[in-house]
Amino acid sequence: MKRHRLKIGILGLILSFYGCGAYNFSGADIGTAETFQVNFFQNYADQTPGSTIEPGLDRDFTLALQDLILNLTSLSLTGSNGDLLYEGEIVEYKVVPMTATADQRTAQNRLTMGVNVRFFNKTKDDADFERRFSFFFDFDAASSLTSVQAQAHEEIFERLTQDIFNASLGNW
Repeated sequence: MKRHRLKIGILGLILSFYGCGAYNFSGADIGTAETFQVNFFQNYADQTPGSTIEPGLDRDFTLALQDLILNLTSLSLTGSNGDLLYEGEIVEYKVVPMTATADQRTAQNRLTMGVNVRFFNKTKDDADFERRFSFFFDFDAASSLTSVQAQAHEEIFERLTQDIFNASLGNW
């Protein structure tokens, strides 16, 4: 009797795991793609009025996008001829005052970063797109950008890369 229950329990486990085989927690729809490529995102932010060039921003953003895709999919990163290709440029990086105090001084600043992304899917042509993604980080005007920059980049990169991932592979 115990042996019969054990067999039924094991069979139930096998069937439940088998049923979960097509599901992944990221919701990514990679189709038949096996590899992806993220070309270096050049920093052209200084071509947008009010924007500045932040050294290393291009490298850090490119790596953040690669890391997110590696962590959320089973795709392999390649340097050329990837089934999925991400390329683009950083087109905005600026700080602007957002709120003022009663005596007309800035109370809060906003760092905004914008990225133009081109996505190509060799396995599914109708999935290709070119789109601009943007996000921001608000901080106290009494703080310098350099004092909040690490936290700001972490939050902005997390949101931008997630938005790019959802637009390219999201299956929602």
